[in-house]
Amino acid sequence: MKRQSRKDYRHDPRPDPACSVFVFKVAPIADEAAAIFYTRLFEIAPEVKPMFKSDINQQGRKLMTTLGVVVKGLSNLEAIVPAAQSLAIKHVDYGVGPDHYPPVGAALLWTLETGLGPDFTEDTKAAWVEAYTALSGVMIAAAYDADSSGAIS
Repeated sequence: MKRQSRKDYRHDPRPDPACSVFVFKVAPIADEAAAIFYTRLFEIAPEVKPMFKSDINQQGRKLMTTLGVVVKGLSNLEAIVPAAQSLAIKHVDYGVGPDHYPPVGAALLWTLETGLGPDFTEDTKAAWVEAYTALSGVMIAAAYDADSSGAIS
């Protein structure tokens, strides 16, 4: 059976490397991973820091919960697209623009690489890049009525 592209949002029941790594390695260190993520995000995109007006620890828990939902839906992106679109539209009110998606993706990859060390393989990286690029593209299109991509490398 040929693996379907995530861009097609088709269900693929096989486990995804990003899912396995997240569930078994990231979830247990969620608070630490969130702190690493926001530290890195504010280093590479300091202009976004004023957008975070609530407790950053609480925001970190929201981030990890959201990532958990996304990871569980990686094999069936079609199921999580509506929630991602809604989330993107909400974020417009916080001042998030399409140009903020790439640094968020870069901070996410950096967090995973930093937190997971040798468990962050090329396959895992590729799975996260593919998933983030697909979802951020959907989110940008929903929030800004644009055919754009939040691609990361």
